[in-house]
Amino acid sequence: MDQQFSEKKFLAYAVVIAVLSGVIGGSVGYKLASRSAPDITAPLKNVAEQRTYLEESDYISAIQKVSPAVVSIVQTKDVPVYYQQPYPFFQGDPFFEQFFGQQFQVQPKQQPQKQPETQRRKIGGGSGFIVTSDGLVVTNKHVVNDPKADYTVILSDGREFKGEVISKDTHNDLAVIQIRSKDGSQKVSSLPTLDFGDSDTLKVGQRVLAIGNALGEYQNTVTAGIISATGRHITASDGAGQSESLSGLLQTDAAINPGNSGGPLVNMKGQVIGMNVAIAASANNISFAIPFNDVRPVIESVQKHGKIVRPFVGVRYQILTDEKAKELQLQGVSDGAFLVGDEAKGEFAVIPGGPGEKAGLKKGDVILEVDGKKITQDYSLQHSIRNKNPGDKVTLKVWTSGKTVEKTLTLGETPSA
Repeated sequence: MDQQFSEKKFLAYAVVIAVLSGVIGGSVGYKLASRSAPDITAPLKNVAEQRTYLEESDYISAIQKVSPAVVSIVQTKDVPVYYQQPYPFFQGDPFFEQFFGQQFQVQPKQQPQKQPETQRRKIGGGSGFIVTSDGLVVTNKHVVNDPKADYTVILSDGREFKGEVISKDTHNDLAVIQIRSKDGSQKVSSLPTLDFGDSDTLKVGQRVLAIGNALGEYQNTVTAGIISATGRHITASDGAGQSESLSGLLQTDAAINPGNSGGPLVNMKGQVIGMNVAIAASANNISFAIPFNDVRPVIESVQKHGKIVRPFVGVRYQILTDEKAKELQLQGVSDGAFLVGDEAKGEFAVIPGGPGEKAGLKKGDVILEVDGKKITQDYSLQHSIRNKNPGDKVTLKVWTSGKTVEKTLTLGETPSA
């Protein structure tokens, strides 16, 4: 009996020990397995973190490279100071008039006529960027379009200089100014500059940064985005009743605000590939920039001639698409530069006496090719002659009155602004 009880007791202990051993062994085994088994998500996390780090590094490097050469341009001018007439405290108060009558009302004091006083005030601001170490700055024409205003150029380090408007482009929204000492007596040397990129190689989806003096008060504001489209054509207004047709533009979703005008659009290498110029006011994140390859000839022209010298066809045109050609009922053409104008407003399709008229162009013609290359949304008429000089001859293929002909045109020189 005792022996049976002892055997049962022994078996019970053995079972307990076995269970505990299994639990302990399983726990230890799980911990050892946990330590030794590889985390299959770790490489993915590391790759994502590394990629994010590299992207952020690209942004930071590009901004640090570009920012010193981005300037704010402040426009100041003498403006009239208006004084309001003293306003009677109770005049127009029906309660006062009902109980106290008109005889108690104070009449405004008549001020003697005199010349209005003026006060020097900031009336606008924009952006620009330095392209030569001796202080040539490119910006938008609409930023420096007031001949009665003075312009101050402010560098990213806070230094202020006088800005002298050298030349304005009548063909595009571009202008060049020269940085001078505050008293205007001399140029400034050893200034930071930007590296130039090739805007013709840009692809939709490519990352870009826009930098400028946002709203005229937030200096060197940086926004990021991508190239949304190329070859855009728009009619831009400066808000003061002046408008201008611009073609061959870059579209980006990088936020461009008033005051950013004239600032650079740069790639991830820190190279300028465009100049901020306009926004679509009725939409979000639709902004436009002038391709830098359209800006480069302006810089070279000022360096060579001291002013902007542009080749000139002397026509007003609209780039065709399939839809636009069908809308205009043009048979046999689907692209090209369609010559349009409104003579009643002085907007001639072919400028009288200009190179286009001398070559036999007329309103309603479509310039299909220049020197054998088709005119399209991505290759505008402006694009086709940007590296030409006044006096150069070009061969045009023109659709006119339902047939295609060739014409030779001698480029003129765009009148100075």
